[in-house]
Amino acid sequence: MRRGLVHVLAWLLATGAAVTLSWWGVHTVMAGTAYDPPRALPIAAADATTQGTQALGSPTQRPNPSKRPSAGPAAPAPSHTTRTPSQSPTASAPASSGQVKSYDTDGGRAVFELGGSSATLVSATPGAGWSMQLWKTDTWIRVEFSRGTSRVSVICTWHDGPPHVEVGNY
Repeated sequence: MRRGLVHVLAWLLATGAAVTLSWWGVHTVMAGTAYDPPRALPIAAADATTQGTQALGSPTQRPNPSKRPSAGPAAPAPSHTTRTPSQSPTASAPASSGQVKSYDTDGGRAVFELGGSSATLVSATPGAGWSMQLWKTDTWIRVEFSRGTSRVSVICTWHDGPPHVEVGNY
């Protein structure tokens, strides 16, 4: 009888420890990820330069909320841009030096202000479960959204003419 009670007690302790360890592991992984609101990364917040490009933001940073441009009527997609139907750009009211256009992709949203001979990134927001990286030079801006092996890039170039935005899945 005493031996049976020792076995039951050992089983209860082992089961309790396993359940506690499992709960703690799942809680640690899920805390702050499952129900976090979408994040908007500030564009002018970082000045780190690496080999002529600027890398802004990180999937682990929590930036302050930024203002988002108001959405206006939909604009036709450029013929040279690769998109699925859910990724059509929309335009908002013209800004002081150009036109603000939003490019929605599977990985997130990138908003550019397109001028006559240059462009600036207004905001870049990864979708739920996606992370993003940003590269900037004097003649192009690249926003890359990634999740696992999936990559979606929004590239704006203006080195040989007016700004040109291309969206591609890799």
